Amino acid sequence: MKPLLIISLLLVVSFAKAQNIQKVISGKIDHIENFPSKLVETRSVDIWLPVGYDGKKKFEVLYMHDGQMLFDSTTTWNHQSWNVDDVASKLMNDKKIRNFIVVGIYSIGEKRHANYFPQQPFEDLTKTEKDTVVKQLQKSGRSTENFQPNSDNYLKFIVTELKPLIDKKYAVYTDRKHTFIAGSSMGGLISMYAICKYPEIFGGAACISTHWLGTFSPENNPVQEAFIKYLKNNLPNPKKHKIYFDCGDKTVDIFYPPIQKKVDEVMRSKGFTSKYWMTRYFPGKDHTEKSWNERLDIPLMFLFQHKAEFITRKIAIY
Repeated sequence: MKPLLIISLLLVVSFAKAQNIQKVISGKIDHIENFPSKLVETRSVDIWLPVGYDGKKKFEVLYMHDGQMLFDSTTTWNHQSWNVDDVASKLMNDKKIRNFIVVGIYSIGEKRHANYFPQQPFEDLTKTEKDTVVKQLQKSGRSTENFQPNSDNYLKFIVTELKPLIDKKYAVYTDRKHTFIAGSSMGGLISMYAICKYPEIFGGAACISTHWLGTFSPENNPVQEAFIKYLKNNLPNPKKHKIYFDCGDKTVDIFYPPIQKKVDEVMRSKGFTSKYWMTRYFPGKDHTEKSWNERLDIPLMFLFQHKAEFITRKIAIY
């Protein structure tokens, strides 16, 4: 992005006062209301800065989807949140992980599925397969019109509009090694897509309870294999990129383990080892922010751990 455009964005965005946004127990939030974009719908963005951030020493950056669900359960639709500030602050204070800030990108309810659905795998489907996906999404209430993903523009928004502003305003590392992306459910899918589509931008991705179904019907669903085929052809360098997957086996997560096992086979076939790839299964855990909060320390440790650190928590593997 050109310097003049970055300056223009800085002039346009408005940083709201903390009392008008999500509350955090540790650190502080800079809230951008209605971040302007030429690529996707206007949306809010929260930038969480941990206690140790002083604007002098550089921090790493974690971009997270569904930003309105990350910090404050009193403001969310289901009264649950990830409590990212709690989990990350404890790990940083205990010197278990490197320092980073979080850029929480709000989702827009009626646009969320189109924003987060990996576009290229969808476009690779036959017309009949696309029609099947559209009908399944319409039946589940996730689309009332002819569904068309626009995730390419959503990722381009992050990379070419949002990231330049973050890099300019905050004391952060801007290179691939220190830039990460994460999300759950459809946010897990778009995080997977992001590291494949922009391997020069993102050094790691955490894909939590990844919604491999794409729709909400496991039967006659062509996108599962489409996603796996896409991974086979587009996974980034297995020695330069970290990728984390996980899932439970309750509520919606009940459908994920069989598909995730196929994904695991692809990861192995493409040369990913335990240093750069982790998949964890959590029997008894469901598809909620509460479950994701309980295990958030694991992907954060995996992405941001110091070289000498190792994850020792015992986790069931199917």
